[in-house]
Amino acid sequence: MRDLMNNIHVARAIAPVSVADNTAQVSQIIDRRGYDSLTFLIAIGAVADADATFTVLVEEGDAANLSDAAAVADDDLIGTEVLAGFQFDDDNEPRKIGYRGAKRYVRLTITPVNNASAALLAAVAVLGHASIKPTANPPA
Repeated sequence: MRDLMNNIHVARAIAPVSVADNTAQVSQIIDRRGYDSLTFLIAIGAVADADATFTVLVEEGDAANLSDAAAVADDDLIGTEVLAGFQFDDDNEPRKIGYRGAKRYVRLTITPVNNASAALLAAVAVLGHASIKPTANPPA
């Protein structure tokens, strides 16, 4: 049966925000316990600044507060951080990046450069391959 909904969990990573400077947007720490896969989905709205760029970083660790955070090795990513990044002319285009590493905790950071005007963005974490199915709806 083609059922994705009962096999995934969705968690807020970065709440919808309008970024008008170069402040890094750091996601919630995502706990992978009970899930074998994780994909971050990035929603890009309007990007008003004509030369802004936004880089993406995925970090992992074993500490719940990610005090041991380290950048994820390229081999543990599905896709690349470069392809997940975006710039001024990528209005209303989504991005995604997957994680296949073994660490329990993961977070996403989106860092603007040359951004002096409103840029709308948000991110969600989609956790998959649940150990207990069906997953809760609405997600808790």
